[in-house]
Amino acid sequence: MTADRPTTLLAELTHRCPLHCPYCSNPLDMIRAQGEITTDDWKRVFTQARGLGVLQLGLSGGEPMIRKDLEELAGHARSLGLYTTLVTSGLGLTRTRAERLRDAGLEHIQVSIQDVDPEIAERIAGVSSVKQKRAAVALVKELGFALSINVVLHRANLDRIGPIIDLAAELGADRIELANTQYYGWALENRASLMPTREQVAQAQATAEEAIRRYKGRMQILFVLPDYFEQYPKPCYGGWGKLYLVVAPDGKVLPCHGATQITTLSFDNVRDRSLEWIWHQSPAFQAFRGDEWMREPCRSCPRKTVDFGGCRCQAFALTGAAENTDPVCTLSPNRDMIDAAVAAPAEMLEYRYRTIAEPQRA
Repeated sequence: MTADRPTTLLAELTHRCPLHCPYCSNPLDMIRAQGEITTDDWKRVFTQARGLGVLQLGLSGGEPMIRKDLEELAGHARSLGLYTTLVTSGLGLTRTRAERLRDAGLEHIQVSIQDVDPEIAERIAGVSSVKQKRAAVALVKELGFALSINVVLHRANLDRIGPIIDLAAELGADRIELANTQYYGWALENRASLMPTREQVAQAQATAEEAIRRYKGRMQILFVLPDYFEQYPKPCYGGWGKLYLVVAPDGKVLPCHGATQITTLSFDNVRDRSLEWIWHQSPAFQAFRGDEWMREPCRSCPRKTVDFGGCRCQAFALTGAAENTDPVCTLSPNRDMIDAAVAAPAEMLEYRYRTIAEPQRA
């Protein structure tokens, strides 16, 4: 099978982060600083990605500001013609670093916020952060970067989606991404506390649709329903190994940021193989391309070219087999798992906060 060419690379520069968000997309078993690949490794990855056809680069984490070579990496990406977005909590974005990033050619910064209510925002983040985030956003605007705001939505903040959108507009955002929680990794660990009610989701959708009309031409608003509340799953990044690449802090190459949890797959590393070889030939990237891997009901379903069977990571996390139909699908024999999770009584439990575990001592 001839693979498509990737358009987007997400470079997870580090898993280190000052925030402890309970919905974090990083894996439960995170990579420590000593396992991270070097500046030269990352430069080689960016060059190889551009050669493969990649046009867009995300510098992410963890918190990418922790990497002291961030400006150098941004400059190298610019020299290759990559449109680069810094995905940051805002913590650590001082004026000096922001100016260096601008001088390196970075054009776009995405800052996360947790809520408009400072107390709830800092409970979600697990650390004092609101004041620093506001200062970072002000710097981004002052220095002329394109500004996106990202908000992960869940039970604790969904009722304030209207004020959250208005805050993004007040801060001067060009774009706001209202990203409903995806339940794998840390979010699956905290699902009982994060899962909204159907009433919350319906009201949030109506509020978002009204805001999209109101802010048309002033601010782009992206809102996608959480898939637990839909009939069919979403196509995972346009299909497994089709358009999207993720490189983890240790150099492993993934088709999406949640793929490391599929323990039946082994992922090749940029320390050992070229990005081109990995994209075209690695067994992990071949695993779920096309439809030969599909089981019923996906194999004979006309939607298999629309949603590609849904999310492989979610299928593995919930059913133990990545080849199974995503349980979100109403045609899946495992849909009852989703219905039960949505119908479960609301529980505000203590979050299991994201953290990199301390190494074992002898």
